[in-house]
Amino acid sequence: MIKNILNLGDSALYCDFGENVNKDINSNVINYFKNIKESNIEGITNLVPSYNKLIVTFDLRLTNYDKIKEEIKKIKIKNFYDSKSKTIKIPICCDNEFAFDSKNLEIKLNKKIEEIYSIFFEKEYFCYMTGFIAGMPFLGDVDKKLQTKRLETPRIKVPKGSIGITEQFCNIYTFESPGGWNIIGNTPTKVFDKSNILNPVLINPGDKVSFYKISKKEYDNWHEKK
Repeated sequence: MIKNILNLGDSALYCDFGENVNKDINSNVINYFKNIKESNIEGITNLVPSYNKLIVTFDLRLTNYDKIKEEIKKIKIKNFYDSKSKTIKIPICCDNEFAFDSKNLEIKLNKKIEEIYSIFFEKEYFCYMTGFIAGMPFLGDVDKKLQTKRLETPRIKVPKGSIGITEQFCNIYTFESPGGWNIIGNTPTKVFDKSNILNPVLINPGDKVSFYKISKKEYDNWHEKK
């Protein structure tokens, strides 16, 4: 539940759910996010969930911090978190062309790349939040055996579709972007589709993701197959 509601500048506040980062706390964040969104509180202009915080922005011409805070405190929370989450299967091609950091990870983790992938593909991942670039999912929790730090020198360009891991999270780059995550492969799946105006984001907070391996030939033919 919310531990505190605090002011964030003139036209925003944030709901603080605690300092820890785990599925239980994030599930509460997402549940409040969905409940507040459904409540249609006057003046709220945007809601941004993160690992353990929920940022609420509002229009000062219509409301203020005290009013929004009281409205949030009055909401009778409905637990529809689980009913609206889904499980999504994402293909990855792990050829050397895409797995930029496979050799470095062998050294960092003291494991053969085959074992690294075996551990990675065994897990089901939970979407804590999306952000940094449009639709990019932050997925946890990477097995402790694979948790490692970011690159010491970030790349200027990470290709769209790249899957990276760092610490307890993995993510999918929805656009070409700078980045310092350890890249283990690439997916042909459109995780963010700006042409889909009504629903451009494939993976939303609260969803679960499982990855499976595909060949380079399958990767190259993916969009023809679709």
